[in-house]
Amino acid sequence: MPVSDPVVSDRGRPDGPGPNRALSFDGCVNFRDLGGYRTGDGRRIGWRRLFRADGLHRLSEADRVQLLGLGMATVIDLRTVDEAEQRGRFPVDLVPVRYVDLPLTDVLPSAEDLPSWGEASYVARRYVEMVSQGGPALTGAIEALASAGSLPAVFHCSAGKDRTGVLAALILAFLGVPDATIVEDYALSAAAMGHLLERLKAEYPDSVEEVERYAPSILKVVPATMEEFLAAMRAEHGAYGALAESLGVSDAMARLRALVLEEG
Repeated sequence: MPVSDPVVSDRGRPDGPGPNRALSFDGCVNFRDLGGYRTGDGRRIGWRRLFRADGLHRLSEADRVQLLGLGMATVIDLRTVDEAEQRGRFPVDLVPVRYVDLPLTDVLPSAEDLPSWGEASYVARRYVEMVSQGGPALTGAIEALASAGSLPAVFHCSAGKDRTGVLAALILAFLGVPDATIVEDYALSAAAMGHLLERLKAEYPDSVEEVERYAPSILKVVPATMEEFLAAMRAEHGAYGALAESLGVSDAMARLRALVLEEG
């Protein structure tokens, strides 16, 4: 499936022509490029180097061809062990990449917790817990992205919203992208969540009623969630540089900046 590159203009992207941020795949619904976002010092992230996505276990032949065309070198899987085992992993036998398995959480939200995922403050607190409890996975992911020959790379979870959203936010923040742009990037997942809900109902035909009852809350995407998460990170660490230091990724981020940032 070819990637179309029409001219698109939105906040956080470079002025003038640029590739599509969202890429179309048969097997996933929330695959996006982090390229084009400007940093506070006037540089920008190069296109087609860093990607974020939802589950990559149902790729069609056309999807695999597109990934080969992108030259994908690394896939980082943030899902739980159970998710990967039950749903399948990235097909490294068909698309040869470095596959890095780094579960950011041990378990998914329980049925009792799911209704609360519609509340921005609750979700923001869970994101803070992901950083405090999942530090080794976040550190490992950033180290993997900054290693030689790692790019282009994609990191993903199941929806491409929460665990992926946390890692994307930290990477963008450490690269110097303004908070407002990080929030906007997070909010872009909202457009894909309706498609993901329909896919979940198709995957679990015997549990459609349960999916319809709980999925809308956990799939909800509101900017306030990311705003509160970033505010909490700043309140705890003072500056993103201090957060990077606490995760032990300051040197890795220096290497990643050299790999992905371009002048104006």
